[in-house]
Amino acid sequence: METGHGAVEDGTVKLSEVLSALSYVLDMVEGQPAGHVLRSCFIGMKVAERLQLTEEERSALFYALLLKDAGCSSNSSKVAALFESDDFRAKKALKTSNWSRLPRAVVYVARTVSPEGSVWSKARRFLAVGMEGPKAARNLVEIRCERGADISRSMGFPEETARAIRALDEHWNGAGHPDGLKGEEIPLLARICGLAQTVEVFYTAYGPTSAEEMARTRRGEWFDPALVDVFLAEARAGGLWGALGEPDLARSISLMEPADRVIAATPEWLDLTAHAFARIIDAKSPFTYRHSEGVARAAAKIGGHVGLSEGKVRDLKRAGLLHDIGKLGVSNRILDKPGRLTSDEFARVKRHPGLTYEVLTRVAPFRDIADTAANHHEKLDGSGYHRGFAGEHLSRCDRILAVADIFDALSQDRPYREAMPMERVLEIIGRESGEKLSPESVKALGELVSKGEL
Repeated sequence: METGHGAVEDGTVKLSEVLSALSYVLDMVEGQPAGHVLRSCFIGMKVAERLQLTEEERSALFYALLLKDAGCSSNSSKVAALFESDDFRAKKALKTSNWSRLPRAVVYVARTVSPEGSVWSKARRFLAVGMEGPKAARNLVEIRCERGADISRSMGFPEETARAIRALDEHWNGAGHPDGLKGEEIPLLARICGLAQTVEVFYTAYGPTSAEEMARTRRGEWFDPALVDVFLAEARAGGLWGALGEPDLARSISLMEPADRVIAATPEWLDLTAHAFARIIDAKSPFTYRHSEGVARAAAKIGGHVGLSEGKVRDLKRAGLLHDIGKLGVSNRILDKPGRLTSDEFARVKRHPGLTYEVLTRVAPFRDIADTAANHHEKLDGSGYHRGFAGEHLSRCDRILAVADIFDALSQDRPYREAMPMERVLEIIGRESGEKLSPESVKALGELVSKGEL
């Protein structure tokens, strides 16, 4: 995916570019190939053009399409637990299943549950999922869509955007979720988003012919018949499928944002985006509730205490908010495992800082914080991961973030344990001061705690 195009007139990057680049990690959470969100956005906006929606409507739709999966991490833990399966695998398989029809739903469950288990464990889990039935499906969709809508609101997008995300999985015939809306009860923008994302999944998995056939088959069932007709007219006009395969699709999408509604990626918008994605990150596992916010707060406090400039403190806070974005690429079967990880599982966890770096370097305004965010598990003696950097390769901000990460992990409640007493937290961190952790950062932490500022 290309980024960095379509800058506004003063040279500032567009917010849509930032969200387009970050959508790469949302694709991963949903078990989709890279570019799923972007291709869905292109399809949806092409339908909107044919419908001649107003610029206000197209702007609301544009950001709904870019943020449609903002809530995707919030049900990952429940999906993995319900199916006893890798959440990425379970979500990917669901996207091509007509789960509103009972026979197809049964086949999906049978193929998905306990893939590595015995026949008996598969049967047990199959029955358990069957007993949960529609209630479980509705709950999983509601968690995802409500969280996504809430995130869009927290970023300041209009209610039309939030409503489109909330009703993303409603079906024209009323058999969708979470509210069972039917026909024109479903907001128009949500109907467009739902059609666009499903067309994209089938296009990527099986090709254009299958995508068009799926739309015809589900016309009047999943999708608004009139919208299906508009989509098929766009497909027949030529150019749609070829455009989806262009290497610079991100540029084409950037140009689809209504010109008089372009949002520049100002520092304030970047802060809102970092906070929004911190919520997405921490929702992946119940073990990380508000961890990213806690790390960001501690890092900013330490940075200010040791005299970093206001700009450096702001960068450090953003790095704290986004340091674990790579964990969105780790299965919940590993993140939520109650017992000891195998060497292979731990190796997969240790790759998450590398993915953090990969994701953040895609985002032009976040490239300067990518190294610091990715170095949060590095140690002064070179014993950390993922790069094994020693002290001479670690910046002051790197060292601060490493201390802040450990501090928050030890001092906050977790579902599996209560927060450690502060004296114990400082004792554990203090033992590594000098050898593994920065003495300056550890000292600043202790002084802030003693003053009640952390």
